[in-house]
This record gives sequence, structure tokens and C-alpha cells, in this order.
Amino acid sequence: MTQDGGRAVHIDTSKPHPARIYDYLLGGKDNYEVDRQAGEQLAALAPEVWISVRANRAFLQRAVRYVIDSGVRQILDIGTGLPTSPNVHEIAQKLAPDVRVAYVDNDPIVKAHGDALLSRSGTTSIVLADLRDPQSIVDHPEVRKVIDFGRPVALFLVAILHFIRDADEPERIVATLRDALPAGSFLVLSHATGDFADDRSEAEAVYNSATATMNLRSRDGVERFFAGFDLVEPGLTQVPFWRPDTTPPDGSEEIGFYGAVARKTA
Repeated sequence: MTQDGGRAVHIDTSKPHPARIYDYLLGGKDNYEVDRQAGEQLAALAPEVWISVRANRAFLQRAVRYVIDSGVRQILDIGTGLPTSPNVHEIAQKLAPDVRVAYVDNDPIVKAHGDALLSRSGTTSIVLADLRDPQSIVDHPEVRKVIDFGRPVALFLVAILHFIRDADEPERIVATLRDALPAGSFLVLSHATGDFADDRSEAEAVYNSATATMNLRSRDGVERFFAGFDLVEPGLTQVPFWRPDTTPPDGSEEIGFYGAVARKTA
């Protein structure tokens, strides 16, 4: 398998990968034994993870509908993970067939599945790139084929920033992406937190042997990522409570995911 520039990449199946753990927790089949073991460990330490990942996925779907209803016709989804139907482009293009979607992930397996799934119409693409180098994403020719940064873009950073260590400067990463967006663009972001649990150090430790560490952040820590954006109502909330379209599931008060949508007005 090759990366977008033709350089060979290695698929490491000896370590659990966050995208594949997430796929397992969602009930998917695109994962390995090492990912399933990590998922079971995580669930044993934090049983609410089962409803948390589903609530986060439901938040993503509602956020897609919100930005499309707000008039945006371009989505840049970074850290997309393995395809789970309905996918972002399926939700968006059902509402507005002219929506263009660029997916970005750092897992070659995610890209392989995306390549098989996506149409060749030029309205969707998937790029293998690393969020820790945000400028390379903005400048990537395959992203630029789909996304026109002269028009409003909905940037999705859903369940991805908690895999970025403080040493990698996540606020700088988000600011670089924000600065590439014109006014009228949106940021859709969700992030894991330990605010609703007594201790999540053991759950975090499950990711110590994975390809990316888990870095839980407090409400204040997550809210800082929205600098330069205006939060839309109801602001930063636990994901089941962001504009729910059904009654939030039992146990929602324990869900350790914050989520919000915000608009860049200047």
C-alpha cells in the first residue's frame, strides 16, 4: 500500500489503533484481536464507553445536519476513522447533493476502506495525513481538489484531539486550521473528558500500548480549542445534550464526551 505521494507505508497490526478500537466499540468488524482486547479492557474500566461512543456518533450526525442546514457545502473531516454508515458524506449529500467532503486520517487501513467506499465523482476524497502537521493537510493537493478555502468550510475534529498530547500543542494545531478557514466556516469538535468520573487514569492507560495515547481534558481545556469561534447554542455540553433529536439514553449524565459546534464570524 502507498501513501498519497507514493511512499510505502506500514500497517502495524501489533498495536491497537484508536480508529479500530472505536470501530469495535461501535460494533464494527474492521478491527483486529489486539483492538478488541483493548476495547474490552477499556469497557471493563469505564463501562459507559459503550453508550459514549454511540452518543458521540449521534452528535456527529446531528452536527452534519446542522452545518448543512446553515448553508455550508464543504466539509473537512479530520480523524474520520473507519467508515460507519451513515457516513458524513452520506448524511450531508442526502440533504444537499452538491456537498463536497474531504476525509483525513493517519491510518492506512482507514484510507483503504475509504478508497473502496468513496465515489470517483470528485465530490469526496480521503487523504492519509497526520493532524499533528495541520498545514500539510490544508496544503494537500487532494484536499485542495475537493475543498475551496475561499468559501465556508465545516471543519470536523470529532473524537480526535484527545489523541494529541499537550507536547504536540493541540491548541496550535486547531489555530492553524482555524486560520485557513474563511468567515462563515464552522468547527465541529468533540473530546473525551474525565470530568464525570472519579478516576480515569487506568482507562487512559489502555492506550499506552496503542499507536496514540489518550489525553483526557477538562471542560476548560476543551473550551480553549474554540478560540476565534463563536459557540452556537447550547454551547459546550456533553454530547447527548447537544441539540438532541431524541430523548438522551439512560446514563447520559456519565458520558465522558464534550461536544460543540462553533462559527467563525471574522
